[in-house]
Amino acid sequence: MDITDFYDTFFEEAEELLADMERYLLELDVDEPDSEQLNAIFRAAHSIKGGAGTFGFDALQKTTHLFENLLDHTRKGELRLRRDIVDTFLETKDMLSDQLDAYRNGDEPDQEAFERICQTLQRLALEEIGQDLESGAPVASTPQPVAKSEPEPEALVEQGAASGSDLRVVALLNVGEKDRRLLVEELGQLGEVIAQEGDEACYEVTLSSSVSNDDIEAVMCFIIDTDQIEIRGADTGGAPQAEAPVAVPEVEKQQAAPAAVEPPPLASSAGGVMPDSGKPAKAKSKAKGGGESTSIRVSVDKVDQIINLVGELIITQSMLDQTVSEMDNVANSALQNGMSLLQRNARDLQESVMSIRMIPMDFVFSRFPRVVRETAAKLGKEIELVTEGESTELDKSLTERIIDPLTHLVRNSLDHGIEPPDVRQAAGKSRTGKLVLSAKHQGGNIIIEVIDDGAGLNRDRLLAKARENGLPVSDAMSDDEVWQLIFAPGFSTAKEVTDVSGRGVGMDVVKRNIQGMGGHVQIMSRPGEGTTIRIVLPLTLAILDGMSIKVGNEMFILPLSAVLESLQPSREDLYAMAGDDVVLKVRDEYLPVVAVHEALDVPKAKTELTETIAVIVQGEGRRYALLVDDLVGQQQVVVKNLETNYRKVPGVSAATILGDGSVALILDITGLHRLSREKKEKRRPERKPALEALTDKELET
Repeated sequence: MDITDFYDTFFEEAEELLADMERYLLELDVDEPDSEQLNAIFRAAHSIKGGAGTFGFDALQKTTHLFENLLDHTRKGELRLRRDIVDTFLETKDMLSDQLDAYRNGDEPDQEAFERICQTLQRLALEEIGQDLESGAPVASTPQPVAKSEPEPEALVEQGAASGSDLRVVALLNVGEKDRRLLVEELGQLGEVIAQEGDEACYEVTLSSSVSNDDIEAVMCFIIDTDQIEIRGADTGGAPQAEAPVAVPEVEKQQAAPAAVEPPPLASSAGGVMPDSGKPAKAKSKAKGGGESTSIRVSVDKVDQIINLVGELIITQSMLDQTVSEMDNVANSALQNGMSLLQRNARDLQESVMSIRMIPMDFVFSRFPRVVRETAAKLGKEIELVTEGESTELDKSLTERIIDPLTHLVRNSLDHGIEPPDVRQAAGKSRTGKLVLSAKHQGGNIIIEVIDDGAGLNRDRLLAKARENGLPVSDAMSDDEVWQLIFAPGFSTAKEVTDVSGRGVGMDVVKRNIQGMGGHVQIMSRPGEGTTIRIVLPLTLAILDGMSIKVGNEMFILPLSAVLESLQPSREDLYAMAGDDVVLKVRDEYLPVVAVHEALDVPKAKTELTETIAVIVQGEGRRYALLVDDLVGQQQVVVKNLETNYRKVPGVSAATILGDGSVALILDITGLHRLSREKKEKRRPERKPALEALTDKELET
């Protein structure tokens, strides 16, 4: 067996443990630290140390060893926490992440950085508790040599009761000396080793611990099999407890094969060490009649393959459904009923498979307490972070891609939005600014908002900066249009460049990235009260709720989330502007008209404007009127990446396969408008005959 087969499992679980560690560190009250949080942080470091030692990741193993020792002094109350000490712990967590990434990429961690963090931890220990982390007091009680005489059972029971722990005997059957030493060390981390005696055939360790038998077994089964372990009460006189050992999943026993490695293995992999780890300890409970669910790790590639296959199944079902719908209902009633059942089952299957890729927004939001803490400290501001809707789910691919844009927006709000404490106090506000991150579902979209209670955007300042940059602006622009100026390339109103934000780059990239995910950004701001930046994203990029439209003999799909309404345009509401531009008046709002057949060169389409249907859509915060021949209906479609399978097509975001087997293009609202403008500029200046009748009218503004 190749131990490298288990690298990915270790890396994933260690990454989860580091994320938990950071969260607990940020939640710590330095004046009254919670013992459970301190224990959880300690266990995370201990688990990573064990796994690092098993796989021979020396730098990671030594760093976590020093960190673990320091954490042990902290949870015992020997090291009193301060904010700067927590900062050092967070810095150590970052170093562990860097080391983990290096090993994941097949490299060695930076030696200079490794030595620096070790010196930092050693110096902290010497300054605060006067001990060396290597030669000082051990993390747990060191296993003692075999005693010639052992305490009486009654004394052992009293000792366990006094400590608030259960006293039990862990018997190791047919275990070699080296493995036995590792197991005793591991037991010392789970409680206090009171006594130990025996030989290779049966070695008994008396342990005082509040950890359950299941958890003890789960940790030890990395090195030995379950039939080599017996756990009984210390006062039972040698009779094993009624609860029989239960085997842990096979992969965990395999992972322990290299028994010659000195350090203990990654304890969290066996479950029961880190709280809520969701690992096999819970699976074992279920096997004994518990109601807790199990979970497995599956690569994203396998999930994507299933999603693609289900998508193909949906397309096939749609084809069959269309064929059956053309048959006689009376003569083929059984077939009709079967197709209806297939349609429902296929839809349920599709939704179930899609839910596998959905993960809660807490995956994203959990990163920001650290960002806010450090950014606020750099800026000298007092910030309260509030998160809402952490359980709201989003496709995994989108959660990973939204982190960077969201981080930039958060830092921008902290730097430009929320005022310094003295300025806030002078304005009658609380010295502490409030930043809210929220997520919620709305139709087929997820709404993510970054809300601050700062000074808000300054309209006059934005317009002045836009003119200075040569942007085409006017005082008649709406607030929404003015707010969107901050996304212009190189646009910044910062008075000075900082390492937080204000470099004049980034916001345009934020907008492009969000658009690349099929979303758009909205901004709401009120002077003196704050700013809300709203990101609207589809729940997934694999399935789309769309509206089928017909232009000429071609079928197209509009994202349903972008469709606001549809209407028949009348001649009185159409106004011609300079060149070929036409606008449609809809309830006192003038919307640019985009003829789909002109933009995409579709033949045999309706050219008389009053005979078409205007679909009012929204893209990038602006509304447009798309002229189409007919509305066919709404349907859920499987999205196929056009750029991957063919090439990028202007005005088109993706494609899908319809029930009749034909390919329909999914339109990109903003790209379609841009394409329409480009084609109008290339055409001759004369107006088309269809627009001549409109030239006697003037745009009322």
